[in-house]
Amino acid sequence: MEIPITGFIIHSTDSNSSEHSHHLYLTSWNGAPIHRHHFSGVTSFIGGHDHKYAGTTEPAPTGVQHSHKYFTVTSLNDGHKHEIRGVTGPAISLPGGGHYHKFQGVTTVNGDHPHSHKYSGTTSRSD
Repeated sequence: MEIPITGFIIHSTDSNSSEHSHHLYLTSWNGAPIHRHHFSGVTSFIGGHDHKYAGTTEPAPTGVQHSHKYFTVTSLNDGHKHEIRGVTGPAISLPGGGHYHKFQGVTTVNGDHPHSHKYSGTTSRSD
């Protein structure tokens, strides 16, 4: 089974080495446009501090039930950062069109006193 996709590739070269990379940006999947969502929030308060985070989900097709992978790094607080990664819940329709997703999880463990933080929220509305 073939699924038609459209997109573009960006070639980049690191000026400090001979290595290079290619980034593929999809713009449609099986004829449907692909979209992303922004997400942001503040982690739980643990060990006398919390962390802010913000990012953009990986792309997913529009018009079908889907979820998005996400990844970001928190703000530097109390001398350390944490990674946040996961998969959103399914699309939740909004009156008048569009949708959003819920997400939640636990950060990676880090810090002088190793710990993690909980986080949760909703993504931005889709276009």
